[in-house]
Amino acid sequence: GTNMKQNFKVSIPMAIIITMIAVIYQRATGPTYPKKIKLGIEDQVKVKLPRSHGGTTGAPVELPKIKEGMKATVTYKRYPTNDSWTTVELKDEGNRLVTNLPNQPPAGKLTYYISVTFPDGKVQNFNSKEDPIYIRYKGEVPTAILAPHVFFMFLSMLLSVVALFEAIFKTKSYHMIGMATLGCLVVGGLVLGPMVQKYAFGVFWAGFPFDWDLTDNKLLIGVIAWTLGVFLSRNNEKKWPTIMAACVLFAVYLIPHSMVGSEYNYEKGQVETDVD
Repeated sequence: GTNMKQNFKVSIPMAIIITMIAVIYQRATGPTYPKKIKLGIEDQVKVKLPRSHGGTTGAPVELPKIKEGMKATVTYKRYPTNDSWTTVELKDEGNRLVTNLPNQPPAGKLTYYISVTFPDGKVQNFNSKEDPIYIRYKGEVPTAILAPHVFFMFLSMLLSVVALFEAIFKTKSYHMIGMATLGCLVVGGLVLGPMVQKYAFGVFWAGFPFDWDLTDNKLLIGVIAWTLGVFLSRNNEKKWPTIMAACVLFAVYLIPHSMVGSEYNYEKGQVETDVD
């Protein structure tokens, strides 16, 4: 094989492109990103409705007033409960109709749907009682914890792909990059991750062995894969453990965030994992 030390001029640009694709894919597919709707019968306007809200305020629901005399209501209830539905009218604030969905404890959820009535009597519904929109509340996470968490998770993905290419190119650097990947995963995921979780949902760890939070468990799988990857390729003799670890982390990374996430049980008054 080659006796190259590294091939960064190929592996780093490739890693950046692949990581960006993964991030964009993840952002587009997760259940907590805003729901996009098209408001209007003839001329349609794209509007985003919240599916996640942080802090201690209500979650704002805003619709642009595309026709004079347009009215809208939002109907909501706490999930999962047998509460009756509450309907409120959105307030007319000139060029938009606005209301707030009431704040919930961290990991608390509401389900809601919206009904818009136009001056000509036409009605547009966004979701329904049978198939409502879900919104999950979370506590405010300090930027000093959230920013480095995101940075290290992003960096670990990037380094993981660099290590993958370096191993494929059979260079001498892949083991060192593998160790850096594992280091970033541990700092970002196992140290800062639970802190983020604690601020957001009131629990440090909701993964194995306590519960089935997917975000925590997929991180655990990534850490185990990379621990094995680093250990098994420690003398730079085998490159398959590095390639395997990188592939596992990539697969794990593509699973949308919060697919099976924390959920507040209103009857018990505690946070549990929602296995839907």
